[in-house]
Amino acid sequence: MDGPIPIVIGSPVTVATPAVRRPRWPDAELDVAGLRAEGWRPTPFRDFVLKVHQRCNLACDYCYVYTMADQSWRDRPMAMAPETWRAAAGRIAEHARTHGLSRVRVILHGGEPLLLGASGLAPLLADLTATIAPVTTLDLQLQTNGLLLDERVLDVLRSHGVRVGVSLDGTAEANDRHRRFADGRGSSAGVDRALRLLTAPAHRAAYAGLLATVDITQDPVEAYRNLQRYAPPVLDFLLPHANWDAPPGPRADAPYGEWLIKVFDLWYSERPQPIRIRLFEDVIRLILGHGGRSEQAGLSPVAVAVVESDGAIEQVDSLKSAYPGACETGLTVFGDPFDAAFTNPGVVARQIGLRALCSTCRSCPLHTVCGAGHYAHRYRAGEGFLNPTVYCADMTLLIRHVISVVSDDVRQRLAASHRD
Repeated sequence: MDGPIPIVIGSPVTVATPAVRRPRWPDAELDVAGLRAEGWRPTPFRDFVLKVHQRCNLACDYCYVYTMADQSWRDRPMAMAPETWRAAAGRIAEHARTHGLSRVRVILHGGEPLLLGASGLAPLLADLTATIAPVTTLDLQLQTNGLLLDERVLDVLRSHGVRVGVSLDGTAEANDRHRRFADGRGSSAGVDRALRLLTAPAHRAAYAGLLATVDITQDPVEAYRNLQRYAPPVLDFLLPHANWDAPPGPRADAPYGEWLIKVFDLWYSERPQPIRIRLFEDVIRLILGHGGRSEQAGLSPVAVAVVESDGAIEQVDSLKSAYPGACETGLTVFGDPFDAAFTNPGVVARQIGLRALCSTCRSCPLHTVCGAGHYAHRYRAGEGFLNPTVYCADMTLLIRHVISVVSDDVRQRLAASHRD
């Protein structure tokens, strides 16, 4: 694409700043100018999450958007307007050209993005493709609860090369315990219908994978087997969002680590592994000295920016679980390039690796693998994010177990090769 990137300029957007005390770290204590002077340079954003619809047709009890600290969704447009997504597309293309990016990923998110319907998705996807694809390879994805997937929607998504990720929390019983309609009805039957449609030969190429929030009250083997039967290309297990002020229940042991270990052992024993589980693969990669690809482990820079339905440029939206306004940068796609976010201490903190770890984590021998866990899970009021993850015991147990299993496996394979 020749010439300047088209940037759609609209009416100024006012980004509200809640009357809360910002945490000391990173907001007050991280010296971004000093890091720059020392030679640190930001990693360009490669993933862009567009909040194309603020509402949802489910009322999941653990949703960080609706049930946790930040309630800014109430004050934003219900759906992203065409002028907003066009401005976002222009800024993404601008960012890709500025940094010479060979590929970017744009993820349609919400709320529930399929509330836009096929008629709303078609022009959005056409505009994104027309503006971004001439500049760089565009990977379009959509994360959904699946309930509104039908042939018409899938035809629109497939025509634009969109890959679809679906949320399902293990067994039907566990899913319906948390992922419910507002009247209390469970959603698993609707998700099952959607996944049968998505995994049919006509639509299989659009299937990106499954996302499952861990519920330790369900049997881990049953949960894994139920998810496995949908043959996801990738399976993501996510720990429920929690922090030091809102911990995942009183406990002295590591129940999430124990639960994940049971799934890991079953998955690792299957040769070849029938599906990819991102958390487990990342831990193994990090143990072997490679980089991670997950926010849940490792020290790799986070290169994700979020655009809200009003055009606000924000940090990763899981921070809404911490405190009101935690995601804010004060920037919008109408007036600011994405590069402007690289002066924000919260954005920088996600990219500086070891320097974003507290002394407790730095002294831990597992810190290069754990990376202090998910950033949102480190929060403590007043102090901020310079803490270990609230799931420290769970991550420690899981990582040590994976190290033991993989080490034993390598030793056995080496012994077998010598015998041969």
